Amino acid sequence: MATETDSAVLLDSLRISRVERDEAPSSRPRWLIVAGVAAALVAGAAVLVLTQRNKPVAVDVAMAAPPAANKSSAAILQATGYVTARRSATVSAQITGSLRQVLIEEGEHVLAGQVMAQLDDTAQQSSLAQSQAQLHAAEALLGQFEAQLEQAQRDLRRNEQLAGGAIAQQDLDNSRTQVRTMTAQLESQRRQLELARATVRSAEVQLSYTTIKAPFSGVVTAKAAQAGEIVSPMSAGGGFTRTGIGTIVDMDSLEIEVDVNEAYLHRIHRDQKAQATLDAYADWNIPAHVITIIPTADRSKATVKVRVGIEQKDPRILPDMGVRVSFLEDAPEPSSQAAAAKGVLVPSSAIVERQGKQVVYALDGERTRIKSVVPVQAFGDLRLVEGLDTGAKVVLKPGADLTDGARVSVQRQ
Repeated sequence: MATETDSAVLLDSLRISRVERDEAPSSRPRWLIVAGVAAALVAGAAVLVLTQRNKPVAVDVAMAAPPAANKSSAAILQATGYVTARRSATVSAQITGSLRQVLIEEGEHVLAGQVMAQLDDTAQQSSLAQSQAQLHAAEALLGQFEAQLEQAQRDLRRNEQLAGGAIAQQDLDNSRTQVRTMTAQLESQRRQLELARATVRSAEVQLSYTTIKAPFSGVVTAKAAQAGEIVSPMSAGGGFTRTGIGTIVDMDSLEIEVDVNEAYLHRIHRDQKAQATLDAYADWNIPAHVITIIPTADRSKATVKVRVGIEQKDPRILPDMGVRVSFLEDAPEPSSQAAAAKGVLVPSSAIVERQGKQVVYALDGERTRIKSVVPVQAFGDLRLVEGLDTGAKVVLKPGADLTDGARVSVQRQ
């Protein structure tokens, strides 16, 4: 009995439990999943770091200016008005006709002499062909009269040689009359030839009127007609005839007209510096100057119009935009010492300390470059520094995380 009991115990110890057999293999996949998740997290973190590193940093910049260029100006008067174009035209046809083609669209740039539209020219082509045929006929008739005159002159010379008995005096007189007659006819035909040539030129001009061209370079601001419509330089009434093809504005001729109260007109003079601010871009100050004061007053408003020139051309400036103009009075420079000192002026917020040195972050294309500078003197919010070129753009208030060579995008300058 003891032997059988010991054998049973021994067999039980050698038997593999089903629970242990089922649990042992499952532990390996669990660790593989955990390792895979960890690897994915590490890879994602690396991609995020690289993405953030390459993402441009939004910054504000300012331009380093020479001390003499830094003048503080105060606004002594403000006025409102509108952007106007000194050169603007509604282009129309010089003759009445049906539009065959309209080759312009709003917002399109056109050059002087560029074809804007084409009228139906069937009648003009026919008139030109008729005039040219009449010219050829006149030229042929002129040749005929020239030949007849030459024959009459030969007959006269022959009769003059035979005069004195061999020919009657009447025949000699008839020859002379024939020469004078043919000479007059030839001269008359020459005048007819000139008339025929003038008629051809007139027909060519009428044909040229069917091609409508831009009188100057500019931008199309309005398209007033379509192909198939009748256009005329004069209004025909009834609303079925167009008087214009489109409107062109020379954007280089844009300026500002403002109304200034008569009581403050003495504060403004020709070539005075000014600053314009469009209602659409309230944070954008545009350099300007006074062109002239129009010498007439509006008695109903007690104002005088002032023309203001825009010194900075920009496609954002459009005709009829509302604008506010600040007329400036030049003030003395911050200090005469600043003009005599060497260096450039930059905002104080652009200067930071890195590794014990005073530096600025200058723009080099889309990236920043650390430039060591030597601050010389402070002038209000500006610092005179050495080690920087005039016109260099520096980052305002650079953060501690901004590095040398970092990509940036300029928000405001």
